[in-house]
Amino acid sequence: MPDLAADRHAPGSYVRGALYGLAAVSIWSGWIVVARLGLQTSLTPWDIAALRFGVAGLLLLPYVLQKGLALKRLGFIGLAAVVLGGGTPVLLANTGLLFAPAAHAGALFPGVMPLAVAVLAAAFLHEAFTDTKKIGFALIMIGVFGIGWSTAGAIDPKQTTGHALFLASALAWACYTVAMRRARLDGLHAAGIAAVGALILYVPAYLLAEGAAGLGRASLGDVALQAFVQGVLTAIASLVFYGRAVSLLGASSGAAFAALCPAMTAVMAVPVLGEWPAMLDWIAIASISTGVYVVSGGPLPRRASGSA
Repeated sequence: MPDLAADRHAPGSYVRGALYGLAAVSIWSGWIVVARLGLQTSLTPWDIAALRFGVAGLLLLPYVLQKGLALKRLGFIGLAAVVLGGGTPVLLANTGLLFAPAAHAGALFPGVMPLAVAVLAAAFLHEAFTDTKKIGFALIMIGVFGIGWSTAGAIDPKQTTGHALFLASALAWACYTVAMRRARLDGLHAAGIAAVGALILYVPAYLLAEGAAGLGRASLGDVALQAFVQGVLTAIASLVFYGRAVSLLGASSGAAFAALCPAMTAVMAVPVLGEWPAMLDWIAIASISTGVYVVSGGPLPRRASGSA
């Protein structure tokens, strides 16, 4: 039987990486709930994305002008992965929230993302896909399928569409994570490249198509809340914390903390949105959370080696 504790991180290193990962997840969980709340006003997914990219891109533009695009380290494919992988998930996930509840977004976007990162990291970064990680990912995927099964009985096409968009978000974010890790970019530099790239690519197209009409119809309070949560906390602070976790723990282990979003999102959604998860959802959340600890490299007891 393999020693499941053999590939664990040292306690001190794990605690530091875990704290960064938990800080990022706390912000992501709030982002999902706040985005869902914004979509219950006159704001559209396109409005919310414009606020995120516009605020974060303008704030980080001076930093990126100073540091550059790291093209030599990323390459053109890596640069595209950081820019598109850092921006596309927002559009996909926000649109998915029009069709499915926030608890499902928390499970199927950040819940699946660690597995997508692990597969890509094994292929491109040669990170080991150990027996321990396989067990953890199995627990995560059981929980993810449990979330999907809770709505399968009704076969709601709207929720199926939302689920597909959340899964696409997870794959795009995995590309961002692996490209950042491969180029050894720090979290702020990667976040800046993604934000400025989205500012250049998305905001002009949004203004031409929408003319900021949605922002004009929304109240100042709604716009300010989304601008702060999306543009400052999510697009900047959370990516800095996430990048640090990946740097300390590795791509697949650092990304595993994202799967804790289902629990935090579901809890936040109860008082803010009045969305109560079903019992099967809570069981799935527990399975995902346990899997996260295992995959992320949390210390486990070593198997005692008895003498023959």
